[in-house]
Order: sequence, then structure tokens, then C-alpha cells
Amino acid sequence: FTAYGPTDQQSEDRAIRTAKALASNHVGVIAWSRDADLALGDYGPPKVLFTNGEVPDME
Repeated sequence: FTAYGPTDQQSEDRAIRTAKALASNHVGVIAWSRDADLALGDYGPPKVLFTNGEVPDME
């Protein structure tokens, strides 16, 4: 099967809606977010918003 890379979404709500729309056509989908300070290059831990099917562990 083909794995597709991440895509940026404009909001958490949009990410969840997109993941739900993809869920019926894919083995697994995940929507997640994290806080970021782009100026410093610092990223917080991922926060899972939605999963369906088989997805990798986020840790």
C-alpha cells in the first residue's frame, strides 16, 4: 500500500474533518497537532486529534 505524507491544515477542526473524509479509503489515518516556536525551531509533543485504523505510534 502507499503511504501518503502529512499535509498542513488551517485548523484542528479542518484536520479532523479531512482525516475523517480520508478514513474510508485508507488503511489508517491520523490527525495531530503540536505547538511550535518557528523562530527557535522548538516543537512540542504531538497531540492526537483523530485516528482511524492502523497508524504508527507518535512517540
